[in-house]
Amino acid sequence: MTNHDGPTAPVISLEGAGLAYDGKALWRGLTFDVRPGEFLAVLGPNGSGKTSLLRVFLGRQPLTAGSVTVLGGPPHNGSRRIGYVPQHKILPAVTALRARDLVRLGLDGHRWGPRTASAATRSRVNELLEVVGATAYADVPLGRLSGGELQCVRIAQALATDPRILLCDEPLLSLDLHHQRSVTALVDRRRRSAGTAVVFVTHEINPVLGMVDRVLYLARGGFRIGPPDEVMTSATLSRLYGTRVDVVRVRDRIVVAGAPDDSTVHNHAGGPDNGRPDGGGPSNGAPP
Repeated sequence: MTNHDGPTAPVISLEGAGLAYDGKALWRGLTFDVRPGEFLAVLGPNGSGKTSLLRVFLGRQPLTAGSVTVLGGPPHNGSRRIGYVPQHKILPAVTALRARDLVRLGLDGHRWGPRTASAATRSRVNELLEVVGATAYADVPLGRLSGGELQCVRIAQALATDPRILLCDEPLLSLDLHHQRSVTALVDRRRRSAGTAVVFVTHEINPVLGMVDRVLYLARGGFRIGPPDEVMTSATLSRLYGTRVDVVRVRDRIVVAGAPDDSTVHNHAGGPDNGRPDGGGPSNGAPP
C-alpha cells in the first residue's frame, strides 16, 4: 500500500484487514485505499459485513486481523471529520424533534447540557438546510417527514462539521425513485464540490452507478474491488461466491442472478463504468 502526504493521500487505508464473529469470517485480507473525492459503493448479500465495515471506519468495531487508518491515524468514535448517514428508519409520528433540531445536533450535539444556539449556529443550520433543499420543512417535526425528506435532513446533519469522509449505510432503503435520486445527487454533489470521500453501502447499485468510481463486493469471507465493469461480471462474481452466478445485461440494466442471497439483484442504468477515469484499477481479495 502506498502512503504519502498531500491532498491526494488516502483518507482510509486497510491492510490485510479481517473481521470475524464467533470464529466465522465476515471478510479477510481486505487491502485497499480510499482517496479524497472517491465514490466507493459497497455491495454484497445480507450478513456479508457491509455495515460492520462502516463501524470499523467509525471506530466502533475493532478488526480481528490486519490494520486500518482513517485520516492518517487509528479510527476513533466521535470524529467530527467523518459524516455518517444511517439506514432509513421510520420515526414515530409523535416525534417532536424538528428538522432543524436534528441538523443542529450535528454541530453541537457533542456538548453536554441545555444551551441556546448562537447566531453562527443558527446561520449554519439554515445554510445546511438550504443546501439539501429542506428549508420548506425546517420546522416540521421529524415524525411527519417522508422517508426522502428525513434522509435529506440526515445528510445535512452529516455535513454539519464539513467532513472529509461521508459514510452512508443503505440510505436509500424504502425510498421511492424520486427520493433516491435526490439523496444520491446530494451525496455526489458534496464529494465533487468538496473532495469528500464517499463510502456508500447499498443493495441497489442502479441509483448510484453513474457516480461510482469503484465497487467493493463482499461475499463468503472474500471480496473483489475495482471499476464496476470489472467487478460486476459473471466470471468475477462466480469466483467470489464459489458457485455459478450470471450477470446479465439487458438494455440499460444489469441483473445478477443465481447469487446465494436473493436480494442481490442490481439494475444498472448508467453504462458499465461511468466513474471518473482515476477510479483505480481492480484488486482481488482473499479467495472464498
